[in-house]
Amino acid sequence: MAGRLALVTGGNGGIGTAVCRRLAADGYRVVTTCMDAEAERIEDWQAQLRAEGHEVGYVECNVADYDACQRMGEQLRQQFGEVEVLVNLAGITRDGFCHKMASEDWQAVTDVNLDSVFNVTRQLLPGMREQGFGRIVNISSVNGQTGQLGQANYSAAKAGMHGFTMAVAKENARKGVSVNSVSPGYVATPMTDAMPSDVRDQIVSQIPLGRMAEPEEIARVVAFLVADESGYITGANIPVNGALFCSF
Repeated sequence: MAGRLALVTGGNGGIGTAVCRRLAADGYRVVTTCMDAEAERIEDWQAQLRAEGHEVGYVECNVADYDACQRMGEQLRQQFGEVEVLVNLAGITRDGFCHKMASEDWQAVTDVNLDSVFNVTRQLLPGMREQGFGRIVNISSVNGQTGQLGQANYSAAKAGMHGFTMAVAKENARKGVSVNSVSPGYVATPMTDAMPSDVRDQIVSQIPLGRMAEPEEIARVVAFLVADESGYITGANIPVNGALFCSF
């Protein structure tokens, strides 16, 4: 429904920008989180979207910090109103083989990629339950399903998002709140564009579709799941990976 308030965590990244753009185009009032607006040049990012006709707000918050998320929840309510759509997208990588991985790298990735999903959802879920409507989409990864060399921390965090999704979906189904996850494969973003060409070519050669996803293809799935008409889809994981990994 046009006018619903949507929060996208980490929305100024490659996939996040596409999600913010799509939701704004669909008539949602969109807000993103960022750690440091000045360092991340959020106002420039906003101006770029505004030039395309999309208005997106922001709140500064370290989503890995529960207390900061509590403060953010209050700020959102005071400044924008009650959030009805949440897309948990914030994420980082700190790759390394498990037998060499520093505990700080394990903790940093699980803090941002998994704990943040609870930290943010916990603040917004009561309002969704009270109003009898909510849409939560957790952006996971194909590597949460298959595992990946050098990503024990990332794979564990992304797999944990699936368990969280299924449990919270069951808890809130009768309150009109759907909870789903989306598991992208490799996506053409500035991060993957920066890979050495031979590494990128090797990755693409393993994808049956023969290319990486465009960020807009992930955003389209998110837009579908958060729609008012999609309420009966809950507790599901939607893979968007070009047949890189297939299961049922």
